[in-house]
Amino acid sequence: MTNEVHSAESLLNAKPEEPKIITNLRGVKNKIMVMSGKGGVGKSTVAANLAASLAQRGYNVGLLDADIHGPTIPKMFGIGNLKPKVEEAGLIPVSVSSNLKVMSIGFFLDDKDTPVIWRGPAKMGAIKQFLEQVSWGKLDFLIIDLPPGTGDEPLSIAQLIPDCDGAVVVTTPQDVALLSVRKSINFVNTVKIPIIGLVENMSGIICPHCNEKIDVFGSGGVSKAASDFGILVLGTLPIEPDIAAKGDSGSVFSDAEGKSEWHKNFEKIVDVVAKLNE
Repeated sequence: MTNEVHSAESLLNAKPEEPKIITNLRGVKNKIMVMSGKGGVGKSTVAANLAASLAQRGYNVGLLDADIHGPTIPKMFGIGNLKPKVEEAGLIPVSVSSNLKVMSIGFFLDDKDTPVIWRGPAKMGAIKQFLEQVSWGKLDFLIIDLPPGTGDEPLSIAQLIPDCDGAVVVTTPQDVALLSVRKSINFVNTVKIPIIGLVENMSGIICPHCNEKIDVFGSGGVSKAASDFGILVLGTLPIEPDIAAKGDSGSVFSDAEGKSEWHKNFEKIVDVVAKLNE
């Protein structure tokens, strides 16, 4: 009888088992979501260059491509033909360099044209696996590239990583994009994740002949949205064809120290994010 009492007391006093995600991500100092209200605004370009630039500065960085239906990160780093290894520690992310590693559903597709036709629960299961079973190790930053919108994938990340350190929201100056970005800001506020700030991408183009800036998609809307919500505009990135070409050719990382107008402005964004690690 005494033994039974002691057993009952042990059960009552036992601490609940720690969720596997928390255990697996214990070595990750800063978890950052990169998201957008709509597609085609350059969100993955921002996420890829943010990871590459932080790694270039000497930080240990992981990049999770959480876009299940349209994974592009492997191509942007020129590693689409590689496969993650499976070891006792779990899935080993693909290394871009000694301090930058990547995980994406794209590594598991037999053909780049194969569509991923999954409903919400399957997508959430895959994202959970990437957070629980990928051996991320010790990282200064885990950058999470989310698909556009406020659906399954962003909600899954918000629920699975309740201590997410912040969100970078990417938009273009178009009114149509700004309609969606305001919803993204409200989404982040609703799930109680700090907003690091807005990135205004495709913010005009510099004429190669006269050096004047042409506001192709208008101007002023992003700063107004930031003012309305009381958040920062981290940077304004002009349209530069070379940036898209670098992503298409798989050389994002090799050009992370570029000195173009785009990169000069982008470094200001990296400065703000890097301060989170101080």
